[in-house]
Amino acid sequence: MTKIARLSQTGLMEALTVGQVAETFGVTVRTLHHYDEVGLLHPSERTPAGYRLYTAGDLERLSTIVVYRRLGFRLEEIGELLAAEGAEVIDHLRRQRDEVRSRLAEMADLVDAIDRRLEAEMKDQPATTEDLKELFGDGYNEDYQAEAQERWGDTDKWAQSQQRTKDMTPAQWAEVKAETEGFESDLGAAVRAGTPVDGDAAAALAERHRASIDRFYDCDHEFQVCLAQMYLSDPRFTAHYEDIEPGTAQWLHDAIVSNAANAG
Repeated sequence: MTKIARLSQTGLMEALTVGQVAETFGVTVRTLHHYDEVGLLHPSERTPAGYRLYTAGDLERLSTIVVYRRLGFRLEEIGELLAAEGAEVIDHLRRQRDEVRSRLAEMADLVDAIDRRLEAEMKDQPATTEDLKELFGDGYNEDYQAEAQERWGDTDKWAQSQQRTKDMTPAQWAEVKAETEGFESDLGAAVRAGTPVDGDAAAALAERHRASIDRFYDCDHEFQVCLAQMYLSDPRFTAHYEDIEPGTAQWLHDAIVSNAANAG
């Protein structure tokens, strides 16, 4: 709806003063005086005291001026457009339309550039809970996070984990997810192939597992063995690894224990 239509609905179609026009159109009184001085917009009426009054026709003209000014047109260009008649009007409008389209394309490119910069800046920001939910899906459970904090919140390793993850970006968490999926895929393949738990291949997988933990808090071989025991004692961890391949929880436990013994 145009400003003129809104004025009509509110009963303000009678001539308006400079102050009323300035407030309605978001321009300054000084700007309106300048438009009058350069012949771009003369108020059609005056009060008995000589003050400017703008009629509905004046306001329609001002609406056009405001639009073109916001598009960056010079006052001289706007004056030519408003003064054109007949075929000249059509030619002038076509030229202005082409120019507007060109500027709109430039603005669209600018918006794309801003969006790319915004996306880049946002990627550098720490991941939010919503980011993690979107990235890990069912693999992210706030209840598990709360339980972990309750069980280990007063430990040094928990403090380490919080410190190391507090500034991690969505891109860094995506890297964690990709590494985890790659590890678990290779882990399942090793179990299916009947890979010995005391061989080099098993030791390599055990070290990859330890590195994935060490990313969040210091994990030596002794502590890794404690984690491996939990994979058998906690049904949730057992179920997770058994979903990869039946027997995986036990195989990973044994591979970690064997690797730790050899490392010691």
